Amino acid sequence: MGRSPYLAPDFYGKALAEGRHRAIVGGRWDETGRAQMAALCEVGGLAPHHHLLDIGAGALRLGCKAVAYLEPGHYWGTDASRDLMLAGHAAELADPARLDPAQLIEDDAFAFPGVPEAITHAIAFAVFPHLPHDCLGRALANLARFPRLEVFLFTVFLAPEAQAGAAFRQPDGVVTHPDRPPRHVPEREVLAAAPGWDLTKHDRMLPRGQVLFEARRAGG
Repeated sequence: MGRSPYLAPDFYGKALAEGRHRAIVGGRWDETGRAQMAALCEVGGLAPHHHLLDIGAGALRLGCKAVAYLEPGHYWGTDASRDLMLAGHAAELADPARLDPAQLIEDDAFAFPGVPEAITHAIAFAVFPHLPHDCLGRALANLARFPRLEVFLFTVFLAPEAQAGAAFRQPDGVVTHPDRPPRHVPEREVLAAAPGWDLTKHDRMLPRGQVLFEARRAGG
C-alpha cells in the first residue's frame, strides 16, 4: 500500500521552511479556491451568516476567500498541520483580524476537537484521495455530532467498478490508483461509508476530475 506524502516525517516542516505553503496543497491555488466557494454557495447554499468548517484547510486556499465572505468568526479550519494553517493565516488573508488563529485547529483524526456546535456547513475538498479509505467514514461519523449541520460537501476520485483495481486516468488527465495517493474508489464504497446520510453526486467540472458529493442527514 502506498503511503501519503503528507504522512512522511517532517513533511510539513521542510516544506514550510522552504516557503512552499501553497505548493503543499497541490497547486492551482486560485482556480481550486474559486471552485470550492462556488460549490459551497451554489450546492450548499452558503450565506454570510452561516458557520463553515473547512476540513483539511491547509494553507487556507478556501479560507482566504471564505473568511472574507462570511461574518467574522464564522470560519473554522482543521488540518493535520496547524503550522500550515498559520502560514496561510499570515500570508493569504486580506484582513487577518477577521479570523482568530484559535479557530485553526490541528486534527489528524477527523475528531474536530474544539469546533463549536454552531457549524452549519462543512467541506473536505481534495482531502480523502490522499488518505486511507476509512477516513471518509470516520469524518462522516464524527460530523453527526453537529446538531445544526445542514450539508457536508466532499470530493473523491471515482473509477468504474470493473477498472477500480488498477490505475485509472481521470477526465482531467490525472492518473489515480486503488492503493496509493491519489486514490480512487468505486462509487459503492462512497455510499457504504455514509450510513445515516443521504448522498447526492454532482456533475460539476472540478480540478483534476474530482467528483463532488453532497451529504445531508438521512430524513433531514
